[in-house]
Amino acid sequence: MSLADLRADLADSLASLSATIYPSVPEAVIPPCVVIIPDSPYLVPNLINKATTKVEVNFIISACVAYNSNPGSLDNIEQLVISILAALPAGYVVGDIQRPTVMQVGASNLLVADISVSTYYAEGA
Repeated sequence: MSLADLRADLADSLASLSATIYPSVPEAVIPPCVVIIPDSPYLVPNLINKATTKVEVNFIISACVAYNSNPGSLDNIEQLVISILAALPAGYVVGDIQRPTVMQVGASNLLVADISVSTYYAEGA
């Protein structure tokens, strides 16, 4: 399994959501959507006796909805965030969930909330 496979597996676990799932940053988004991107720090090595390469992998899951009306958009982003949390697979730790902010993507305004998650990856596992 590679890191790309890890990201794809995370995206697959979110496939049941009522949103378009992107396992990496797309050129254009169709809201509502979920975008999985590397966080900072992205990889935190845990090398013990150099027997196995094991790293903590940190992702941001960006929940995005159309920003048409403030109350409606806020309700939509809250529902999407809760559904993401419910769909996360075992082995993931949830960190902070950032406050929703308006972001312009192309000609569209989106309301976006970032969720920090982490898991472990071992080479050859």
